[in-house]
Amino acid sequence: MSAPCAQPRAQRAGPADADVVVVGSGLAGLTTACDLADAGFAVTVLEARSRLGGATFSFERDGLTVDNGQHVVLRCCTGYRALLERLGSGEGMAVQERFRVPVLAPGGRFAELRRTDAPAPLHLAPAIARYSALSPLDRARVLRAALALRSLDPDDPALDDHSFGDWLARHGQNAATRERLWDLVSVAALNGDVSQVSLASAVMVFRTALLDAPDAADIGVPRWPLEDLHVRPAEKYLLERGGVVRTRSAVRGVTPTRDRFLVRLDDEVIDADAVVLAVPPEAASRICPERAGLHRRRLAQLGSVPIVNVHVVYDRPVTDLPFAAAVGSPVQWVFDRTAAAGLDEGQYLTVSLSAADTWLTAPASVLRDVFLAELGRLFPPAAAPAARHPRFFVTRQRRATFRQAPGSNRLRAAQRTAMPGLVLAGSWTATGWPDTMEGAVRSGHRAADLVAAHLAGGVRR
Repeated sequence: MSAPCAQPRAQRAGPADADVVVVGSGLAGLTTACDLADAGFAVTVLEARSRLGGATFSFERDGLTVDNGQHVVLRCCTGYRALLERLGSGEGMAVQERFRVPVLAPGGRFAELRRTDAPAPLHLAPAIARYSALSPLDRARVLRAALALRSLDPDDPALDDHSFGDWLARHGQNAATRERLWDLVSVAALNGDVSQVSLASAVMVFRTALLDAPDAADIGVPRWPLEDLHVRPAEKYLLERGGVVRTRSAVRGVTPTRDRFLVRLDDEVIDADAVVLAVPPEAASRICPERAGLHRRRLAQLGSVPIVNVHVVYDRPVTDLPFAAAVGSPVQWVFDRTAAAGLDEGQYLTVSLSAADTWLTAPASVLRDVFLAELGRLFPPAAAPAARHPRFFVTRQRRATFRQAPGSNRLRAAQRTAMPGLVLAGSWTATGWPDTMEGAVRSGHRAADLVAAHLAGGVRR
């Protein structure tokens, strides 16, 4: 399948004196601001924190440049990849020539999922047929379910009423197929196992990435820290086009006037012709004026799901794999971040734990005991006496994504509000994509288009 096309950038030229305020500097806000700056608008980005990047940022620790969480893209993530090219940082994302995922199990056991050049969905059939993590009978079960899944329409609203796990059970899947195949994708892409996620969201992910186009699931892993990949490049891009970027500028509210908006900060008020709220749903609920028609109760029901990242720095290499998934282990996915973090000697691995409610409040000492032992089971060199005292730290994203459970699609807000000129952006809005970097970028393009159409179409309200 060809991945759904990214939303086009705002193309209408607008009056150079039109003031657009973008609240929030995550991927959605930065994308919106870049689009509007290209379209000729005067853009101001306001960020409450002392840094840009929203949920995707980097920081320094013990000489390493560390991403707050491990992010990957797929070839079908055309919006995010196009943004990187536009910002001049496309080379910082390494996309596989061909989808290949090593799947590890304790004791050094190894399986692999790898696509062929056959047309979809046949491109993955040989990989499933040879997938040694499952019995031959279970592999046949997976193939039958995959064909049935391909017949479902992700835009069918009825699918959002059901869990993916219930659908899989009705189509012959057992605990082994769920844990060793379906959950590998569901947990990584939707931040929930198959019992927790909406059938509609799962169909979108599996069809878009794995079933409708042979190359859509080719995996891209950042070569550079997120700060260098899109945060600083987007800031530079905006400043070069006359944009204003401000940190430590918390917005307390937006008040509509007869023909403009007043954006209220702690110690000043900014006049704006249009405002984009590119902030999490709880912040949008707090800032948005009543007349905007935001369904606050629905947004509150979206909830959130954490992601925990375990960082381990060995004084010697323990694997030559750039990344791998794991089964039969609390390790879900592990990534080699040695080069990206600027480590000259040894090896830096990140273990990404999605749907991490269990681990969110666990002390770092407990996580250290569990995951050093597990990495030793997956990578025998990591269990050697000389490798037993690595550096170890933990990062926790308490609200990494909204809970993409049955019924969640109905809770996501439309980007157009009841007030022309006031627009929402964010991966939690109704983008048609999961809560991902790609969804954030697509929402940013859509927000810019809505603002440009409003301002350039007749407008200074």
